[in-house]
Amino acid sequence: MTGRVPTTAPAAPRILLVEDDEVIREATKMALERYGFPVDTAGDGLEGLERFRAQPPDLLLLDVMLPLLDGVGLCRRIREESLLPILMMSARTEPIDVISGLEAGADDYVVKPFETAVLVARIRTVLRRTGLGSQPLAPPGPAAPAPAPAPDAGPAPGPAGSLREIDGLEVDTDAMEVRVGGRQVPLTPTEMRLLLEFTAAPGVVLERQTLLERVWDYSWGADTRVVDVHVQRLRAKIGAERIETIRGFGYKLRRLR
Repeated sequence: MTGRVPTTAPAAPRILLVEDDEVIREATKMALERYGFPVDTAGDGLEGLERFRAQPPDLLLLDVMLPLLDGVGLCRRIREESLLPILMMSARTEPIDVISGLEAGADDYVVKPFETAVLVARIRTVLRRTGLGSQPLAPPGPAAPAPAPAPDAGPAPGPAGSLREIDGLEVDTDAMEVRVGGRQVPLTPTEMRLLLEFTAAPGVVLERQTLLERVWDYSWGADTRVVDVHVQRLRAKIGAERIETIRGFGYKLRRLR
């Protein structure tokens, strides 16, 4: 008699939620678990760091205002050790608060109070960009006028060949590795997707809204400061002179010679 081989569904991405308000923490945990996410929690920044080190999650969801070690400081500490996706929550919408979180290494942020469906959509989008969602991380196609991709469509196939080389900047789209002058440069998945867009179309101006749609999967009017801060982070890693700001439009990857 022939037996059937049992199949095991892939485990849902695990979230570490760091929030000091007990009511918000428990309500958010229960809401995310209803959507199928396993959730661990911590009530302050130091506890969050300990839990992260004891069992690294697939995604970190943290509040900006935390006791003992605030969210920005926690984000910086974790970025020194890991490239896992980080989504920050904040009731403060002042530019300095948003930018501080993004500059510390967060992939995105959501403003409190928020609808659970909105938070889950942001989480799924970040996971999809990092390859933990329904679509793998893949290089985008050449920049060309096209409608925004469907939420689960993923980026279009890239050009043939796995190595893009532009004036000492090398991007291996198969291994997802970046080298500058022969030195390997670690990028977060979001930074890698941003660089893939630039290297697919060197010299072409990419508007901020276009980058939001292609890199962040946001087809609605999301905050373009997310793009600006990630471009700054990318510049710091590959060289500020490589990405030029086109005032009033967006950015383009420059050829250095």
